[in-house]
Amino acid sequence: MNSRRTTRAAAAVAVSVAAFAAAGAASAAPPQPVPSLELDRYLGVWRQLAAVPQPFNLECARDTTAEYTLDARGDIAVHNRCTTWTGGTSEIRGTARVNDPVTRAQLHVSFPGVPSQDQLDGPTNYIVTALGPDYSWALVTDPSRLSGFVLSRTPALDENAWAAVDAAISANGQNSCLFLTTPATGGQSALQPLCTR
Repeated sequence: MNSRRTTRAAAAVAVSVAAFAAAGAASAAPPQPVPSLELDRYLGVWRQLAAVPQPFNLECARDTTAEYTLDARGDIAVHNRCTTWTGGTSEIRGTARVNDPVTRAQLHVSFPGVPSQDQLDGPTNYIVTALGPDYSWALVTDPSRLSGFVLSRTPALDENAWAAVDAAISANGQNSCLFLTTPATGGQSALQPLCTR
């Protein structure tokens, strides 16, 4: 399948997923953050192993990462990058600011120049709803549950960790079939619904 056809197919999936998710999200209670997020442990490089398709990541074919570091203001510097369908690199830098001083697991992430996400202060759009006990994986969404990301410190998870991720997605009121796996060097090679992994 060529890259243009793959991108069009991914775009169609993203639109379908968003419409399906929106239908059930309006009546659901907001997703719950983890009780306490230790930011120092959360910093570093995360690999995306699966995600609910979004328009902004349609150009990403594989090896999608997010790096979080503490900046001089005490906020979190965000550096997202991936390998595109043409083999190039796409990247964007932004800032995450904690909105919830109790759990520290609800943040506002902003990206300069991105419509509706270019303000440093704003409503929560990043909620850590589940974590591996050793911070080896994380499940992230937003208040509407229209986004979802399975993040890992490594390019692959073992079956026990995947079972915990699946349970966390369900407990969060989301459907694992709406997540697509993210191909990663040393990990998953196929792009497919997470529920069929």
